[in-house]
Amino acid sequence: MSGKPIRIATRASRLALWQAHHVAQLLKDSGTERPVEIVHISTAGDRDRSEPLSKLGGQGVFTREVQRALLDGRADVAVHSLKDLPTEHEPGLTLASVPKRSSPFDALVWPASAQIDAIEDQHQAIDLLPNGARIGTGSPRRAAQLLNHRSDFEICEVRGNVETRLAKLDEGQYDALVLACAGLSRLGLEERVGVVLSPPLMYPAAGQGALGIECRADDQETVALLAAIDDRSAQCAARAERRVLSALRAGCHAPLGTSTSIDGSELTLEAVVLSQDGRERLTARSTGACDDPESIGDNVAAELRSQGADRLVEQAR
Repeated sequence: MSGKPIRIATRASRLALWQAHHVAQLLKDSGTERPVEIVHISTAGDRDRSEPLSKLGGQGVFTREVQRALLDGRADVAVHSLKDLPTEHEPGLTLASVPKRSSPFDALVWPASAQIDAIEDQHQAIDLLPNGARIGTGSPRRAAQLLNHRSDFEICEVRGNVETRLAKLDEGQYDALVLACAGLSRLGLEERVGVVLSPPLMYPAAGQGALGIECRADDQETVALLAAIDDRSAQCAARAERRVLSALRAGCHAPLGTSTSIDGSELTLEAVVLSQDGRERLTARSTGACDDPESIGDNVAAELRSQGADRLVEQAR
């Protein structure tokens, strides 16, 4: 190895560290001979694990301090869960890479003691839950879509890392959890997936399952290194999904979900916006060239806006 180290800033949770080490390995596999160092950063979302994320500032509570480490020179690269990264551009930084994406979907997770046979049908799984079932999630998007399907659910705020949430579930605080499939897989906890939740029942968050890798915009050497581990399909899908979020100024407070599919050179984007109680549900869909994902996102946002999405987003704020 030669040259100055590539310093990767990341949160210190087990999942965040997995993601940082994964990116480090991708860089090594791409041929760089520079050593890689991991720089641990504590964020507001990590320090306060009891307050709802909305009270801590919502989207950005897991990314601001990590971005600051880039800007003040403590690190060269920042690794984020892309769904946590605000769509507003941070001056001085660039989203230089989106590597190959993991599953974007959510999972319904049962308590470890639950005697439930393997179920593949998500509607059947949701309907198995008892009347008034307590579902743990801190996501307005997940909550609204669950309530749209079953208004009797009691949505319960849950915070903490994945292992902490699972422990609370197994202690009996909830009847089920909704967690990202990607996070469970990365932690080797695939066996905890009760059933995968997918559209049209549950649309994922914009960028869910993808990693967003930032660096300083003027650091051309690092920009080039990160370009080598970018995945074109993941990048195009992420740009389209994040454009809907940005165009509607939805942030993470609004119950908004997205889903993309790519067929050759064409990308199809679907999105849903709901009222917080799940009673109202708006959907839109658009197909266009992968080379211009922002236009596809703009089309979907415009269609949702024509149906009244601005009102639902404002109510969520």
